[in-house]
Parts: sequence; structure tokens; C-alpha cells
Amino acid sequence: MSHITIGVSCGDINGIGLEVILKALALKKAGKDFRIIIYGSTKVVAYHKNIITQENIQFHSIQTAQEAQPDRINIINCWPDNVNITLGKPTDLSGKCAHEALERAVKDLKAEAIDALVTAPINKKAMQMASFPFVGHTEYITSEFKARESLMLMVSDNLRIGLVTNHLPLREVAAAVTRERVLRKILIMAETLRIDFNLNKPTIAVLGLNPHAGDEGAIGDEDDKIVRPAIEEAKERGVLAFGPFPADGFFGSGQHLKYDGILAMYHDQGLVPFKALSFGAGVNYTAGLEAVRTSPDHGTAYDIAGKGEADERSLIRAVYLAADIVRHRNEYIDMHADSLERRKQKTLLSETGEDEVMEEVLPDE
Repeated sequence: MSHITIGVSCGDINGIGLEVILKALALKKAGKDFRIIIYGSTKVVAYHKNIITQENIQFHSIQTAQEAQPDRINIINCWPDNVNITLGKPTDLSGKCAHEALERAVKDLKAEAIDALVTAPINKKAMQMASFPFVGHTEYITSEFKARESLMLMVSDNLRIGLVTNHLPLREVAAAVTRERVLRKILIMAETLRIDFNLNKPTIAVLGLNPHAGDEGAIGDEDDKIVRPAIEEAKERGVLAFGPFPADGFFGSGQHLKYDGILAMYHDQGLVPFKALSFGAGVNYTAGLEAVRTSPDHGTAYDIAGKGEADERSLIRAVYLAADIVRHRNEYIDMHADSLERRKQKTLLSETGEDEVMEEVLPDE
């Protein structure tokens, strides 16, 4: 198999992103099995190289992704000018550089010049200062691929936790948790687990919105009127979904180990237990898109930027997870090529109003 090409956007140049990228590549913990391209700047990378102690880090400056070579640190320059690095602080310049690197990387991802994208952390304040119009990576990439919906999925060795709502103020969560949205997230998770994680009949646990999952309506009726009906409809579509489960005791009792995926209603309901159980070893995956994007489970960590203390394990895992998902998707396409082509033809026929005529020729699988 030819090398998989993975792009890595540099993230916030004032944070630990480039430190963990370089540590991962310099120690050859990631990269020898893939073509790795850093989207950023050779001058900024050189600055961060001086922070870490590894020697013999050599860069290979390239103009296009097609020029990338395995076993090298390939860099695409995303801005021409020298920039001032202010370690540990959000600035409009650090936000601007992060945006330009991300924009160039996503352009190559859309053009299939790279097989997957790993995004180093950005700082939301810095991105706002640079007039970045999205809350975060997930929302930006979802918009760029014109997807109706995606799923923020946190992944570690024994945990996969998805979110119904992402970066949303808590006061807005209840209104955003609709039956349709919960159902869509369950369906995305089911398909992701089946195709991207190679699980034949995945099981999904859905957490309740309210304390004690509403306690039969005593603490809110959303779980009975919104969440449960969404789960039942997912079951009718063949998904092995269960719940809603009270979130408070779910992880402490070990129930999370019984399911292939867990769907939480809001950010902290999912990420607090995930990071408590997996911090430093987890990966954030944007599921439900035609492209593959992962990121480490930590932020810019301004407090330790420039100190050489950042842990590169999550970045390494993000690279390897991205590669695994690319392989799983390719294997799935190879195994189901005839079925996928027939469904594609049915979609085209449906759009022209000819699907009924061809129904017997192109039956569902």
C-alpha cells in the first residue's frame, strides 16, 4: 500500500502545538509510516525546534502536497512574512496564522491532495481576535465540506464519546436538544462506528439530558418526550441504541465499558468523564464528514508553552487514528464497491424521477 499522506495544521503559534508535533516526528513515534506535512512556516517551526532537546531535526520545504516525502518533516509555508511569537498569550497574529494554516490544509484536504488532517490546538480568543467566524475547528470544517451535521467524537483505547451539542453555552443546550438532532447524531455515530472503526454491529448508549434522566418526568420531561423517542426511532432503523441513562452514575458504575459508543447531550457531560479517564491519550475526531480530521484532546496550554514540558502522546494518537480511519474507509469501499455504486446510481435516478422504473434492477442491499 502506498503511503498515506497526513496534513498537520500548526495551530496557535504561541501555544504547544508545534512543540508536540516536532517531538512526535523527531522521536520517530509518528511519521515513518506516513507522509507528514506541517502547514505553517519554516521560520516558526525553526523557532519551536529550539524549545525541544531532540537533535537532527531537518525540514523539507515543499510547495505542494504532492512533493511530500516519507521519513521527512515536510513543511508548506502558509504565510510569507516573519511573525512575532509571543509564547503563552493569545494575539490576533497567532489567530491569523492558525487560520491561514488551517485554510490551506483544508483546501488540500478538499482537493484530496492529503488523505487526512490533524489539527493542532487553536485558542478561541485568538481566533476571535483574528475575525475567525467559527467557534472552533469542528464547526469550520463541517461548513467547508457543506455537511448538514457532523459529530464531535472523543476517542481513546476503550472510550468513544460523541456530543449532541458542541461548543454551546449551557443556557442554550436544552432548546438545541431536539428529537431530530438526537436521532441524526445517533445515526452518524452508528455509521461511523461501523465504517470508520470497523465494528459490525455497534452498540450505543445515550445519556439523558436532565439529572437522573428526568426521573420519570419529575426533573424535566425532555428525556421522555425528546431523547427516548429518538432512541426508539433509531432502533426501528436497525441501530442498537439504548437509554437514556442517568449520566451521573453511568461512568462510575463501569457501564461505559459495555458499549461501543456513548452519546452525551452537551460538552461537559461528555468531556469531563472522557478527560478524567483518558487525558493525554485521547483524540478528538470529527465524524460524519467525507473527509478525515482528528486532533489531540488538549488545548494550547499557554501556561507551559516554551518550557519543553508538553506531552506529545495525544498528537501521536491523533495521527495514527487518522491513518487507521483512512484504511478502514478504503477497506470498506473495496468490500462494498458494487453495493455503493448501485446506491449511487439509485440516488442519481431518484433525483431525475426515474427511481421507480429501475427499482427491480437496482434493489436495496
